[in-house]
Amino acid sequence: MNSEVELHLQRNFTWSKLPASVKLSFGNSHKEWEKAVVEYNIKNQRRWKGSVVRQVLKDEKKYYQDLIEHSRAHLMLYPYHLSDVMVKGLRITPFVYYSKMMETIMEQERSYDSLPNFTAADCLRLLGIGRNQYIDMMNQSRNRRFFRRRPASVLLPVKPVNLPIIEPYWTLHIGLVTEEDIRACNGKEKSVIDMLIDTGGCKLGVLDKSTCLSLYSRGLVYLCVPVLDADLIIVPPLENFVMNRVMGDYFENLLYKIFVSIDEHTKVGDLAAVLEVDVELVKNAISMYIRLGFAKKKNKEKLDLHESWGVYYVDSSIASEDMSSFAAPLEREDREEIFDSKEPPVVDKIALLKQPSEEGYSKRIAFLFDSTLTAFLMMGNLSPGLKTHAVTMFEVGKLSDESLDSFITELGKVTDTAEGEAKRYFDHAFTLRDTIQFLRYNPAIDPAGVGAGVDLLRCESLNSLDASTCSRVLNKNYTLLISMAPLSNEVRTVSSSSPYHIGPPVPEVNSVWLKMWMYHVTGCGPVSFLLAKGTRLLHLPPELYPYDRLMITTWGHESTIVNTSNVLMALNEALSHSAVLLQAYSKRNEAEIVYVTFPFDKVEEVSDENGEKEANMNLVNHPALKKLSECVDFEHSCGYVTFINSAKQFSERQDESPPICSTNIEVTSYDDWKILDMYFGVPLFGPEVNKHTCDLLLSRKLCTAESLTALTDSHRKLVLYLLDFIAEYQIVPMAEDDYCGPGDSKLFVCQQMPGTSLPPVPYPTRNLMFSATSLTEITV
Repeated sequence: MNSEVELHLQRNFTWSKLPASVKLSFGNSHKEWEKAVVEYNIKNQRRWKGSVVRQVLKDEKKYYQDLIEHSRAHLMLYPYHLSDVMVKGLRITPFVYYSKMMETIMEQERSYDSLPNFTAADCLRLLGIGRNQYIDMMNQSRNRRFFRRRPASVLLPVKPVNLPIIEPYWTLHIGLVTEEDIRACNGKEKSVIDMLIDTGGCKLGVLDKSTCLSLYSRGLVYLCVPVLDADLIIVPPLENFVMNRVMGDYFENLLYKIFVSIDEHTKVGDLAAVLEVDVELVKNAISMYIRLGFAKKKNKEKLDLHESWGVYYVDSSIASEDMSSFAAPLEREDREEIFDSKEPPVVDKIALLKQPSEEGYSKRIAFLFDSTLTAFLMMGNLSPGLKTHAVTMFEVGKLSDESLDSFITELGKVTDTAEGEAKRYFDHAFTLRDTIQFLRYNPAIDPAGVGAGVDLLRCESLNSLDASTCSRVLNKNYTLLISMAPLSNEVRTVSSSSPYHIGPPVPEVNSVWLKMWMYHVTGCGPVSFLLAKGTRLLHLPPELYPYDRLMITTWGHESTIVNTSNVLMALNEALSHSAVLLQAYSKRNEAEIVYVTFPFDKVEEVSDENGEKEANMNLVNHPALKKLSECVDFEHSCGYVTFINSAKQFSERQDESPPICSTNIEVTSYDDWKILDMYFGVPLFGPEVNKHTCDLLLSRKLCTAESLTALTDSHRKLVLYLLDFIAEYQIVPMAEDDYCGPGDSKLFVCQQMPGTSLPPVPYPTRNLMFSATSLTEITV
């Protein structure tokens, strides 16, 4: 179903009002259109009244029965926005719904991971069944007695567990109550039921709490979480979030889109306008967050509470300080370390900048990261409280400035005791902490010169938004974007000229194409073969015979180092489903790798024997960098260029990792040193290269409006150079049907990034070889 058809179904167009193009997509069949109407409305859990589906399916009860069965079969969230129908009409409460769902997946012996994330979290909230409890129940179910398995229904709870979160402003509504139910109620419960029947609903806070919960546990009433257009919503670090899988249904997609877009300074109505989503859908999503405990209202209303609630409610005048419970103040010395010691103390200035302005909310700086960083923070067991923040960064796609104090505190608890691969996780934690402290409320980093807060944003979450929505969200909230480096090849980087962006300007700059373009422009690089998908090699190219180890980069994935002796089988397997970049890596043992940060440090000239001035033999003065600087603006951006020396031998230190350097490196000859790759942004993989890059941001004044404007212009030229190069070495489509645009599935031409409908990065269609100083097309 294409977007045009969905748009007309969403807007409840009748068959007579459909344009000819939409009718044609249904084969001009009225019956096919009716089937699509029912399918779309059930799939999107839409209300029968007010929808065109009521003209197709006359039986309202049958429609809702089909809807609830479809939702349960596809493990979707309970349709809380239809509670008035589900509970009053069908007496299907959330507890009944999830109990039946859990019984079904247990009978089918499906794993707990089959439950989508939000559905699993709601099951945990209502049934008290998490991963461990589910495994235990499955083991009990498999324990046969008298050659029969125990039915799943007897293992499930008979009533909801105590709700972990319940707020006085939630509203209580009457469900389907029979005379038998009334006879089982005590006096207090009967009076509450009578009042709900008379009024239609009531705030929880004005009623006896235990009475309300008793009625709720028996399914006689249901709860609604009211959300208003003017409400402000806080998303603290996630607790009790279940990381299983993503289902991809309409509501789950909306939940993730709102997660990365929401902030506590934007009203719900304004957020809906920015996302261009119906405000009622946004309210439904936020209501779901609040039920699950993933969000809470900032501007709570005052209520005259019933005595049973005790000292419960927080005055709305101090609601803006709610995030203080998630934040621990940084020590004074930690703040002072991020600035030059010659500068006056800045602690008081930072505290002042963090106070709300009378003029309203000011824009922030966004630090863009990818899922690799969250994986490092979660896999390393670095700190007990760090995983909560890492889960928030991954699932919400955002960690707001209000949560960064506690996040930095947890990062500060990480101890440098790891070795080997684990040291990589610890290094990223240290450099991330230093980078956040450096960027936050630093006037030299804010283009406005005032100092701004910092939000951490995950690129994959931003990619879930369409391009125009992403642009509106970024422009509304941020004055500057700074990317971590390197971003994974699997990530489609954010393309933005407004707000300014210090990072890769387009996805192609973060792809294999940039490497081949650099080698072509500079005439410098390791022996490289860019092989199109479907190519099959019977033997390795002779140019790679001298090398003992090779680097394989599957399209859209990270590079791996393999031995030459067994590379052919792995290479052909990869080529069967992807394009591959095959590069020479080392001749003996480990290659030497050096990272040179830019803007480059200036190197003083020295005089030779004849008194003539010449530059030092320093990698900063490498002839390839001088050629590259004609096309790349190294003066107004930051990042690093990687050099590789494949001929270097380390006979005395074979077991050690290659050196990582970020300052000027003197060499004896340029011939052995080749450019390997180049990345834009702030590197996080090493403390030294990170510190040097942050120093350059300050000393070269890269975040001033003048410098950022120059960077935008130079990035535009770089993009044109690169896209022209890609077009030159691509097979130009002969027919308009072969054009690879958004949504095109021709994998030989394009690579569609997962989880996004944005235009993909072009796939190579010709086999290219770079050797010596030239790039040529080859036939394999």
